[in-house]
Amino acid sequence: MSITDNIKTLKLAIEDDHVRLVAVSKTKPVEDLMEAYLAGQRLFGENQVQELVEKHEQMPKDVEWHLIGHLQSNKVKYIAPFIHLIHSVDSLKLLTEINKQAQKNTRIIDCLLQIYIADEETKYGLGFDEAIELLESHEYQELKNIRIVGLMGIATNTENLKQIREEFYELKTLFDGLKLSYFKNEDSFKEISMGMSSDYEVAIAEGSTLVRIGSDIFGQRVIPHFKNKEESQDEN
Repeated sequence: MSITDNIKTLKLAIEDDHVRLVAVSKTKPVEDLMEAYLAGQRLFGENQVQELVEKHEQMPKDVEWHLIGHLQSNKVKYIAPFIHLIHSVDSLKLLTEINKQAQKNTRIIDCLLQIYIADEETKYGLGFDEAIELLESHEYQELKNIRIVGLMGIATNTENLKQIREEFYELKTLFDGLKLSYFKNEDSFKEISMGMSSDYEVAIAEGSTLVRIGSDIFGQRVIPHFKNKEESQDEN
């Protein structure tokens, strides 16, 4: 099916008052994004800051840009003028820098705390206790130009749906606890970003409000690999 057909099918299947589709467009050309845009898609997720900035400059201005990949503090300034939502906040240091750059741009930037839920080694994501410690900290409470609107999590890369379901359940449970303890009177704390092409149906069943889908929209990514390129040249 075409990108247009994929978008329409997914929107019919998952979008409602509680769930929204983030089209993960990393490595895809602007032409592909425009096809999705013309099919009605407005939320796009990118992993790399440079790629995100370049696409923002070329795409219509009513696109909501989501940064879903790991974000280095020194790159925040490039997206601060326009970013709609940062999914991957994994430290107080990063949150402080986002606040600083938001202040410079006279903005309040919405953020999700990335929570480590996978049963595998990863560099990124807060533990449950670390998330609570961050929210309890005096430093966080002094930040006036950011707004925590929810949580993000990435499940283990496995075909074991029971395990994936349990990990999403844990994230939703943490979300409910934080909502009650820290955001009881804040309607903006409502987002749970979990679920990708392989597990979005499970994620929605467990309470996801934002699903990040790439390959089911744009097809499989072709990832350039420098070593492979060299090897293929050697063979010719």
